[in-house]
This record gives sequence, structure tokens and C-alpha cells, in this order.
Amino acid sequence: MDIYLVDDDPAVRNVLQLILERDERCCLVGCGENGTEALEDLRHVRPELVLADFLMPGMDGVEFVRRAKKLFPAVRFVMLSQVSSKDMVAEAYDAGVDFFISKPVNSVEVLSVIGKVGELLTMDRTLDQLRSLLQDTPALQKEASVRSSAPQEGDGRRQAALTAILQKIGLGGDPACREIIQAAEYLADCGTQAETVTVAQCCAHFSASPKSMEQRIRRAAAAGMVNLANLGIEDYGNDTFTEYAGTLYHFEQVRREMDCIRGKSGQHGRASLKKFLYALAALSSER
Repeated sequence: MDIYLVDDDPAVRNVLQLILERDERCCLVGCGENGTEALEDLRHVRPELVLADFLMPGMDGVEFVRRAKKLFPAVRFVMLSQVSSKDMVAEAYDAGVDFFISKPVNSVEVLSVIGKVGELLTMDRTLDQLRSLLQDTPALQKEASVRSSAPQEGDGRRQAALTAILQKIGLGGDPACREIIQAAEYLADCGTQAETVTVAQCCAHFSASPKSMEQRIRRAAAAGMVNLANLGIEDYGNDTFTEYAGTLYHFEQVRREMDCIRGKSGQHGRASLKKFLYALAALSSER
């Protein structure tokens, strides 16, 4: 993982450099002292991950991430911060931050967060492969039908992974839990062709009433978003919230739901059923 670091404190940069150099997953490709310098560097080094200080002179970390995310949307961002204000943390997430690392930094937290970013990058690459290798839907349906008719090695492990994820977001006992797992496994079996399958086609593979199945899954996905939103309100640093709010859902929709729960808005967040199922399929294939 190519990593770029921007922090105006040389002591913090030195500590992080030592931590990163000791981990074989990490390759530090550059350092910057401020947001302006970092934006210029990113045009040349193109890292996969940027560690950015929250409070920097001139351009603060949130503004830096907001600008950098527009220029380099594929890059992942982690914020280094001593800030505990929920509103400021929320602003950073809105700007495009994936995780926070608390200052003073320690190697355990830094490497744990880097591991989580690695999982996100793996899922990004999986989705990119899906998009680049699309074929005709009829051929896909035939291939997926053949695969689903015979036991697949690792099915038990994949089911366990999906069940664990659904339990984490409060859907372990939902009536649609089994159907969600079926749909996600089907999409995972479709491999590189999954994105050519619509949710309706996926449900039709298992149910004589695909619209009813789709509605049940949609209600469950919406309930999962509400559960995550409540976790985020309680603690923005909650592991389940940070891991799934931006992977199973569009993060801005989770934020909208949080604002609705707080009474700041009358508009609920909307769960994208396609993103929910496709992300579950991708996550289950990685574990």
C-alpha cells in the first residue's frame, strides 16, 4: 500500500514514518508539511492512502481532504486528530475521510486502521474488476444457474461471513436475513459478471414472487441503515459504524438518517439495495 503523510508537526511525521517502515504492507511514498504542498505532491506520487492532520495552518485537514478527494476520488483518507467534537468529526467524514487515528499516535491503532483501509482497497479493486469484465446477461444467468446447482467449496465460510456482517448491523434476526444471504451468495457466484444482474433478476432466481422478496430485503437494508445511524450518533468511532456505513451504504445517506434521528431534518436516508447486496457479495468473497 503506497501511503502519503501530511502533518505540520515533524515529530508526528517521524513517529509515523517509523511505524510504517516496520510494516511490510506499507510503503511511504512522500511527506508534506501542509495541504497546499500535499496537493501538489499527490499529482505525482498517486498514493492509495493519505494520512492527513486535522489541524494544520492555512488549509486545514478537512478542506485538504475535500479538495484532494475531488482530484483523486480513488484515494482513501485517514485523519490524524485530537478533536473530539462530533460536528467536526462529521464534517471530516462528509469531506471523504474513511477513518480517524487519535493523537498521540500509537502503532497498534495506526496498523489496525491501515488493515481496515486495506480491506476497503481490496473491495475497490474487486468492484473495478467487475466493471471491466462485463459480458452479456443471458450468458451470466446460465453460468450462475450451473454454479448454484452444485455445492461450492467455501460456501459455509461465506455464509458465516455474511451472517456475521448482518448480525453486526442488527439484522441477524430479521425475517429477510436468509434471503439476503441467498442473494449475496448468488451475486458472489456470478463473479466478474455480477454487475450485469439486476436486483429483480437476482430475486427471481429464488422466489416465485420476486417483488415481494425484493421488498423484504429493501426493508431490512433500510433497518440496517437506521441501526448504523444510531451507532454513529452514539459513537462516530464505533468499529461497526466506520466499517459498514460507507461500504454497505452511501455515507451521505447514513448521515441524512442521523440528522433525521436527531431531529435536524425531516428527510430519512435512502438505502441503495443494489449497493447493499453487491457490497455484501464483495465482502463475503474476501473473507
